[in-house]
Amino acid sequence: MPRSARLDVPGVLQHVMARGIDGYDIFQDEKDRETFLERLAAVVEWARADLLAWCLMSNHFHLLIRPHEVLLAPIMRRLMTGYAVWHNRRHQRRGHLFQNRYKSIVVEEDPYFLELVRYIHLNPVRAGLVETMEVLNRYPYTGHAVILGRRKYPCQNVDEVLGMFGRRVREARVRYREFVAAGFGQGVRGELRGGGLVRSAGGWANLLRRKREEWELGDERVLGGGEFVREVLGQVEEEVPRRPAREVREILGEVCREHGVGEELVLGRTRRQGVVRAREEFLLRAHEEAGESYAALGRLCKMSHTSVRAAVERARSRRAEKAKAV
Repeated sequence: MPRSARLDVPGVLQHVMARGIDGYDIFQDEKDRETFLERLAAVVEWARADLLAWCLMSNHFHLLIRPHEVLLAPIMRRLMTGYAVWHNRRHQRRGHLFQNRYKSIVVEEDPYFLELVRYIHLNPVRAGLVETMEVLNRYPYTGHAVILGRRKYPCQNVDEVLGMFGRRVREARVRYREFVAAGFGQGVRGELRGGGLVRSAGGWANLLRRKREEWELGDERVLGGGEFVREVLGQVEEEVPRRPAREVREILGEVCREHGVGEELVLGRTRRQGVVRAREEFLLRAHEEAGESYAALGRLCKMSHTSVRAAVERARSRRAEKAKAV
């Protein structure tokens, strides 16, 4: 059966949930909610993480976050402990505020990123707090209004979400709003709750009839296909000593000299064509020659796991085309 320990993989998207103890309302008024959001913003900026979606309900919250330099555990510890102390002092209560610890699901981005953004932001609809898209567009306690430009929350990575819908902000917002509206009546979606290959196998009863190597891919801490589950579990459980980081830096220096660009540009977010080519070449060589994982390279370049993988494949394809030409 799945192990209970959480997976903590920097550079990989995670869906995080936490509930009040015994159904207790952790957000009792606007002051509670705004204070939590202030603390969340401070923690996200401290950790330099990507916050893609969020929702505050009365007795729980959802986050869609991609940690980079700091693991998820210290991020959540700082957020939840700080808020619990403040909340208990304000409401003159004692004891635990949250039910056990937070729950986190590691997410494969290609099939699930946008689905989770929509699902998280539609929580108030499923709870009966919001009845129309017009109200949701102005609702202050999800990241949906931030993406639409109706509320300011600088720590939220709006550009990455809108970038999936178009290059022009206005057009992207229209398409994003249409995408959310299309899921308005979907209700609860069990397939977004993790489970690896459990559902595709027809449940645990069927999965357990297979070999151990196969049913481990049904890990409920992971939302994704078999290859992704294997890679995530491999990163967490890898016992082989990693190659020293200086090898990656050596490769970075070589690539930068060959392309005539600075290291800070290659490791940054600029989309200049020459820099993008250099970045993709660096990612390919670091992956092949230094054995660095996609997640580790994502942390270094502030990119998602799937974006690194796509960049490596593009560089590999260019290399193959160049070899053919020769």
